[in-house]
Amino acid sequence: MAVNIKGRSFLTLMDFTPAEVRYLLDLSHDLKAKKRTGRFDYLLKGKNIVLLFEKTSTRTRCAFEVAALEEGAHVTFLDTASSQMGKKESLEDSAKVLGRYYDGIEYRGFHQEVVEQLAKHSGVPVYNGLTDVDHPTQVLADFLTLEEQVAKPLHKMKLVFCGDIRNNMSYALMFGAAKTGMHFVALGPKELNPDPATLDRVRQAASETGAVIEVTDEADRALPGADALYTDVWASMGEEEHIPRRVELLTPYRVTMESIDKTQNPDVVFLHCLPAFHDFETKIAREQKERGFDIREVTDEVFRSRHSVVFDQAENRMHTIKALLVATL
Repeated sequence: MAVNIKGRSFLTLMDFTPAEVRYLLDLSHDLKAKKRTGRFDYLLKGKNIVLLFEKTSTRTRCAFEVAALEEGAHVTFLDTASSQMGKKESLEDSAKVLGRYYDGIEYRGFHQEVVEQLAKHSGVPVYNGLTDVDHPTQVLADFLTLEEQVAKPLHKMKLVFCGDIRNNMSYALMFGAAKTGMHFVALGPKELNPDPATLDRVRQAASETGAVIEVTDEADRALPGADALYTDVWASMGEEEHIPRRVELLTPYRVTMESIDKTQNPDVVFLHCLPAFHDFETKIAREQKERGFDIREVTDEVFRSRHSVVFDQAENRMHTIKALLVATL
């Protein structure tokens, strides 16, 4: 059956069918291969896209800008300092104005309700570049990377997310796993267990694809047989005051070579959405170390090992976002 998602917003993978997710991944593989040969069809020529950023980013901004420009689109970047949205102008009014100027809107910020309201009122496709509860464009890149690096289809893979299992990456991966039939394990402290209502919704979707969604605080139970380990920072932007408690809770779930060994899989891969605290070469990691807190969610040994595919993963943000823009515009 043909898949057509032109005109659709991309707010969460839960809005898409397994066939539509498969289509986006296949298109990503195709566009990546074309780029490698130097072929660009300029499928977005004449299109205009605006990027709205309430949270800073390296990969999301660069991936959207390069993806759009390589296919012929023009991009405008607006951050909180250069936009009146939510300050002197309501979100609804801003959405209606931007929808008159632009063919697509990307939003990266805090509340899922904002990206939903943009989609409701703008009249053009809206893309979720990250909210507090989801990060769907990242998951497309993650799954493209897994297909390239693991010698089996997604529905036969086991992915273990280690750490804060109720953060936006854990949820986003859980949503993607449910849609692709994957075996997903959230490994982290019980205190940070996922929201029960969200978990129920995910498991309902999983029942339609054969996916397995597990939550556990036991590494010896979660890690054996894993094809991939994934982690994220322990405290997001604006959560610095929680660092002491987060370090206490999450240190047992730091990804180490012992974690790798416990998978009993010599070819297990390590993924991270980046930026990562894997050493003390960043200002924040050094400052926290001086205060007595080791905030590394992964050791440098793992991050730089042959298991790590984090930079392939980062590159794939560009290819999957290009596919998303082409498919919807």
